[in-house]
Amino acid sequence: MIKRNKKKYELVDHKALWIMLIPVLIYFILFKYLPMAGVVIAFQRYSPFKGVLASDWVGLEYFRQFFSSIYFTRVLRNTLMIGLFDLLFGFPFPIILALLLNGLSNRHFKKLTQTITLLPHFVSFVVVAGIAINMLSPSTGVINALRLKLGLDSIYFLQEPKYFWGIFTVIKIIKESGFTAIIYLAALTTIDPTLYEAAICDGANRAQQLKYVTFPALIPTIVIMFIIKIGKIISISFEQILLLQNDVILSTSEVISTLVYRRGLVNADYSYATAVGLFETFVALVLVLSSNAIVRRIKNDSSLW
Repeated sequence: MIKRNKKKYELVDHKALWIMLIPVLIYFILFKYLPMAGVVIAFQRYSPFKGVLASDWVGLEYFRQFFSSIYFTRVLRNTLMIGLFDLLFGFPFPIILALLLNGLSNRHFKKLTQTITLLPHFVSFVVVAGIAINMLSPSTGVINALRLKLGLDSIYFLQEPKYFWGIFTVIKIIKESGFTAIIYLAALTTIDPTLYEAAICDGANRAQQLKYVTFPALIPTIVIMFIIKIGKIISISFEQILLLQNDVILSTSEVISTLVYRRGLVNADYSYATAVGLFETFVALVLVLSSNAIVRRIKNDSSLW
């Protein structure tokens, strides 16, 4: 009885916070949970004219079509490789950037550098992709102009399949690293300054302070961000790929999300596209659960749940 009253009083005391939470809950219910009912068309031969209730059930037919198609191996490989490139190179970069910014003693230079690295996040990817295409152009691009100055041949980077994974990874790093670094900078501000003072008194240099004070404090944040990143390995934004994609480099640029777009919206094959999208979601869920379980086994207090 005492526990129930305590919970009741806590609910009343935090009434303003619960009211502020209502719009967020409404958003998730309307745009995240209710649309999940539409996944049933992955198991139907869906027709917009018949609707969900009257369409014929076909079971796992569209999943079998996807797994046996010539696109399955290609899109799965491309999706995983682009995600792994982003994980290997894109994940550590914001951490390094945050550590470098945190180590700057000149406040004005620090703010200027942080602003410059943060700005690309607020620029539309359409603009970013346009700038990248112009810079990589074989005739007017800056990179090929430098190559010609050095006596090298110009390369049409976006017509060579082997360059696509690297190009996309570099663009993502430039665009998002400054924004992600804010999270690590916030974590760095929670470190007690007396720990650094104690380390200096013990004769620790900058590298040792980084190793024994800074990194241990950042580990929980790094682990959480890593688990979230793992879940996004296979969930690549289709519009970002589509803006850089062309028919010549489809062998390395076609991913699951662009296949869903082409089959679902362009070809109006809704059931097939939903089946592929459901497969993508399932793989992402398995990756998140697996990575969280591994982290929980290694260090229980750093896992996401």
